Amino acid sequence: MQVTLTIPDDIAAQAQARGLSVEAYVQDLFEKARSDGQQPPDARTREEIKAFFRAMAEGSERLPKLPTAHFTRESFYEDCH
Repeated sequence: MQVTLTIPDDIAAQAQARGLSVEAYVQDLFEKARSDGQQPPDARTREEIKAFFRAMAEGSERLPKLPTAHFTRESFYEDCH
């Protein structure tokens, strides 16, 4: 895919300072932005997912039984009137 952009002078100067063409520099910036922590997590197996939810639920039997009516937006933000 090709995209036409208006490149700011400071980006062109940064490319020149690195000895790269503007196109190569912008491509490098794009690749770095895509890979900086944006990789999807590894897929989990069904057993790993079940173990996660079992661990989340562990100890929940000791929580008080409350009607769902207690879990309203207002109940969480009652001090913000």
